[in-house]
Amino acid sequence: MPVYELTVPPELEGAAIRKAATGLMGLSSRQFKRCKFQGEMRLNGEPVHADARLRAGQKLWLYAPERDVPQPEASDIPLTVHYEDEHLLIVDKPAPLPSASSQKQSGATLENVVYAYLGCPEGFVYRPVNRLDKGTSGLMVVAKEAHAQHLLQQLLHTDRFLRTYLAVAEGTLPEPEGCIDLPIAKEDAASIRRMVHPQGKEARTFYRVESIENGRSLVRLRLDTGRTHQIRVHLSHLGCPICGDFLYGTELDALPGRFALHSTRLRLWHPLKNCWLEAESPLPDALGNLLRTTADCP
Repeated sequence: MPVYELTVPPELEGAAIRKAATGLMGLSSRQFKRCKFQGEMRLNGEPVHADARLRAGQKLWLYAPERDVPQPEASDIPLTVHYEDEHLLIVDKPAPLPSASSQKQSGATLENVVYAYLGCPEGFVYRPVNRLDKGTSGLMVVAKEAHAQHLLQQLLHTDRFLRTYLAVAEGTLPEPEGCIDLPIAKEDAASIRRMVHPQGKEARTFYRVESIENGRSLVRLRLDTGRTHQIRVHLSHLGCPICGDFLYGTELDALPGRFALHSTRLRLWHPLKNCWLEAESPLPDALGNLLRTTADCP
């Protein structure tokens, strides 16, 4: 149940409940509105209105009901779970499974798989913290409640939410390691493709070549920013597109519906338990096999 509690500190003496809720308690504006209009607020156990003023030492208790959304279909696709508690899951998304449902997306998604894994709970709301392209496999975080999702998403692209990827790329990168610091923009309004462009948004990808075999490179990458298709665009711009990347390289029969990019390691700060979480997912065999076979000549 989405309940939040706080012992009011001296610095909030005389402040409105909103300041405590959206400040120290970390609720979003939407969550606070649900407390105000659909939920409940209590000070020292007594119901209060949103305009009540706080006193140091009081116990503030807030209840924010989840929003009512249509329930998804359950999917029986197996799910690998690396970590679970009452606030979040760290799961291993297979490819080519989409991360989330949408009007343009029919068929099973990770949303349907998580719904089934949790036992099809009443009032289920799918809350991904980070997302992966349909063709990318590996580690994702899914929150079980709005409060956890809000706090975790604030950590994205900081040193408290570090994501490491492995990619099998065509050819050999210019240097064995470095930072690709090149801005990224949309090609045009109608396209989903991105490109390196001087007027684009800043984008930085750190990389290290792990091995070079049979004309392909195994590359370890870490995102410093989170642009759409960032790793795919950066490697393609260097002349080393990800194997099987149908948008920025060449599709491969050996990788139906996916490409050779895998979210292999995740290290994040748990904002509700005040501890570090780490998870690792090995490179799938289908991607490792690309290094053991000779790349086709163009």
